[in-house]
Amino acid sequence: MTKIDSILRKLISALKPWQKTYVVFLADFLIAAIAIYASFYIRIGSFDFVAFSKSSFHISILLMIAVQSVSFYKMGLYKGIWRYSSTPDLLRLIKGVTLAVILSFICSFFYNRLDDVYRTVFFIDWLLLIVLLGGIRFAYRMWRDQFAKSTARNRGDKVIIVGAGDGGEKLFREMKNSPNFDVSVVAFIDDDLGKRNKSLHGIPIMGGISDISQVVEQTQANNIFIAIPSATDKQFRRIIKECENTKLEIKTLPNMKDILNKSEDSVKLRDVRPEDLLGREEVQLDKETLGSMIASKTILVTGAGGSIGSELCRQIANFEPKQLILFEVTEFFLYSLEMQLTTMFPHLDVVSIIGDVRNVARVEQIFQDYRPNVVFHAAAYKHVPMMEKNPQEAINTNIHGTKIVAEAANKYQADRFVLISTDKAVNPTNIMGTTKRVAEMVVQSIQNISNHTKFMVVRFGNVLGSSGSVIPLFKKQIKEGGPVTVTHPEITRYFMSIPEAAQLVIQAGSIGKGGEIFVLEMGEPFKISILAKQLITLAGLRVGDDIEIKYTGLRPGEKLYEELLADQESTLPTSHPKVRIAKARSVNPNFCDYLTKINQIKKEDSLEQIVSLLQEAVPEFTHHAN
Repeated sequence: MTKIDSILRKLISALKPWQKTYVVFLADFLIAAIAIYASFYIRIGSFDFVAFSKSSFHISILLMIAVQSVSFYKMGLYKGIWRYSSTPDLLRLIKGVTLAVILSFICSFFYNRLDDVYRTVFFIDWLLLIVLLGGIRFAYRMWRDQFAKSTARNRGDKVIIVGAGDGGEKLFREMKNSPNFDVSVVAFIDDDLGKRNKSLHGIPIMGGISDISQVVEQTQANNIFIAIPSATDKQFRRIIKECENTKLEIKTLPNMKDILNKSEDSVKLRDVRPEDLLGREEVQLDKETLGSMIASKTILVTGAGGSIGSELCRQIANFEPKQLILFEVTEFFLYSLEMQLTTMFPHLDVVSIIGDVRNVARVEQIFQDYRPNVVFHAAAYKHVPMMEKNPQEAINTNIHGTKIVAEAANKYQADRFVLISTDKAVNPTNIMGTTKRVAEMVVQSIQNISNHTKFMVVRFGNVLGSSGSVIPLFKKQIKEGGPVTVTHPEITRYFMSIPEAAQLVIQAGSIGKGGEIFVLEMGEPFKISILAKQLITLAGLRVGDDIEIKYTGLRPGEKLYEELLADQESTLPTSHPKVRIAKARSVNPNFCDYLTKINQIKKEDSLEQIVSLLQEAVPEFTHHAN
């Protein structure tokens, strides 16, 4: 029987699509003929009927069969794929058969006024057609399903699907019918007690979330696939926690938000991402306010090719600006972003400009030519240890670059200027954080003399997946077999996803009245060591046994804990629950003098001299040169 199955499958696979349709059409034509003659037999009990000897009768029958066959084609009976036959296909078949029988009745009536034809024959024919046409289609599906099951038993990896609902069922069917999945499903897991000790597509539902380890042991599974798109963050973290001791690789379907936003396919498995474990609620934006700030306006984004800059551009594009200007110093980043935006938003007017924010003439030219209404200044150096080694570059870009762009925004009367800052600007212990704090003060000082432009600052912590994030580094180290390097067991950071950070930056920019330092709600701080352990676990490995975590010591300028507010500051609420205003101290009246001194820093100046000058402008700066 297996050989026959194999031969049939090869013959079917060898047929071209149009050839398959032709074969099915001929089969249906034959079934239509069998059904109409069988209908007469059932009606009178035999073929001993005077009408069978008349040639006009057989012409009438042939006409009916032809009309029915054409009706089947017109009603789309050959658009469905037999191996996936389901309820919609059955409904389409019933509609097609009904129309076919009605038309054959009408044609027969006009041909010979239904001479010697019983009216009940058409009802019998309708029933037989549904049974025969539907039966052969679903029999084919059962044959293919049975073959798929026998093939699946020989597949290597065994999989447990967490979730026996719509998501799990859909994933199972996709895996069963796709040659890309070289796995077999051995069990479902679901907390719904009503599903316990039952089966889905012949696969047992063996327990709830708390039974995962036991089911893995019983089935000797190799992988766990999570198929609960509607799971809350709390439920998802619980599932991951139960999977931690199984030493299996974990994959998941996208969550409902990504599916609804059409950013991911509903049955496309992906790795579990660190942001899935943060437990952060979806950002709710005040779209009316954002629309009034962005729609039909010219928007400039500096540092547009970076992690935050590029996401800002994607989010801004959703609100249909008149023109989006991408200002970026790296050619490849700029080209990649331009290609992406023109594909995603074909009607968006995108202007790509290569240039450096430290180039006064270039910045001046851009503002003169395009007159942007809103400026998002994301261009900056952000890598802490690197800036400790290159303090002059941090000063030139983070301080002077900000001053050049902000002054141009004020001169050409942009409506809003938003500086992207960092939590490292609070009580800074490194060059990078201090230069960002000075940049904040630059923006505040220009606000004091501005008559039109509203300047504001937005501070937030680390973003997962950015070019400077630890996540890509950890994943690379895990892929290479370790060790995973963490600077200190207790080092803690605030985290949010790149899209969330970009959305909140735009939201803060829309509600600012000028001069504010906005602080994004970052949730609870996260230990880097825990993050590293979770990434190792998600890769199906165990800390210590498979991958070591190596603690290397704090890097120059690095501190254990980041802060979002300085000691002398407090916060005030805004119209958005995840955006607060830092009630910061006013800029020192002598700030311009300090800025002049900083501007006079020479390349040959030592790190100690630079630190001393920066401390004059930022007294809370305590340099930790490890």
